[in-house]
Amino acid sequence: MNAPFRPSLMQVRLADPGDRGAIARFVAEAEGATPFHRPEWLEAVTRAAGHPAHVLLAERGGSLSALLPCHAVHSPLFGRALVSSGFAVGGGVLGDADAAPALLAAACELARRLSCPTLEVRGGVMPEDGAWHIKQDSHAGFVAPLAADDEAQLTWIPRKQRAEVRKGLANAMAVRTGRGAEDRDLHYAVYAESVRNLGTPVFPRALFEAVLDAFGEDADILTVLHEGRAVASVLSLYHRGAVMPYWGGGVNAARGLRANDVMYYALMCHARARGCDRFDFGRSKTDTGAYHFKRNWGFAPQPLSYAVWTADGAAPRDVNPLSPRYKAKIALWQKLPLSLANRIGPLIAQGLA
Repeated sequence: MNAPFRPSLMQVRLADPGDRGAIARFVAEAEGATPFHRPEWLEAVTRAAGHPAHVLLAERGGSLSALLPCHAVHSPLFGRALVSSGFAVGGGVLGDADAAPALLAAACELARRLSCPTLEVRGGVMPEDGAWHIKQDSHAGFVAPLAADDEAQLTWIPRKQRAEVRKGLANAMAVRTGRGAEDRDLHYAVYAESVRNLGTPVFPRALFEAVLDAFGEDADILTVLHEGRAVASVLSLYHRGAVMPYWGGGVNAARGLRANDVMYYALMCHARARGCDRFDFGRSKTDTGAYHFKRNWGFAPQPLSYAVWTADGAAPRDVNPLSPRYKAKIALWQKLPLSLANRIGPLIAQGLA
């Protein structure tokens, strides 16, 4: 399985455990690298969800020039797929763009070998082969520089949104950050309730635990409390000077308290104190509430590209919560008791990688 996929000046092969150090060094230096290219992410997803990681390496003269990280996702409900990367909003080919065609061709071959009828590439160099379906207008990313200090950060936020932050700050909520057991408990409780209210199943707690453990100081949790109760919380990733609030949400009371507004402003200040210079607000589906929320904060949308390949013309899997086929299921899920949603949600969500 580790033999080159095709003989040429450029060799493409599957990484083995001995390549981990080289991959980590490459990701630490390559332009366009994301947290989802890191070995820590790949290993955390495998450990928590059981989806095997496969990293395709392109080498010239024995030197690594590009790579493509993948997870083989298996789910009784959503089928099998090879994705780059699992549970991620980014991934894709990293490094020499000239290596992209060979890496993507190797990924198609790998998908066939693993009986994955769908291959999803999230970002990076897009394929030019007509066998791929390219989506360039379905999602957008939002990144902006952090201001020089807390007051400048508040002033940077557009007037209407800044007024919402000030209303939240007037509620005298407490903010805590950390990575310990209590922080994890608070975050999961808030996040689970938040996604249930949105009508989607919560990810396994083991995924959050594995990411926090793997990333070490490059991940933490910020929680907003009102009268001692956690009302908003976010698990963030830190990567090469940028903070990415990745898994966050709020309980029903958060809206009236403006707790989410306080949470993101507090995270901006916290990240700058950690040495970050950029705030990566992550991706949102175009023209959704989250998309407009981020624009209201002063972030300009940057279109993201995704590519999907299917074997033998098979239909791609549909895991888009905005799909009409899920409308009734979402409405039903929103009515589930939280305890029941938290028991069965992770069994469903681990297939949504």
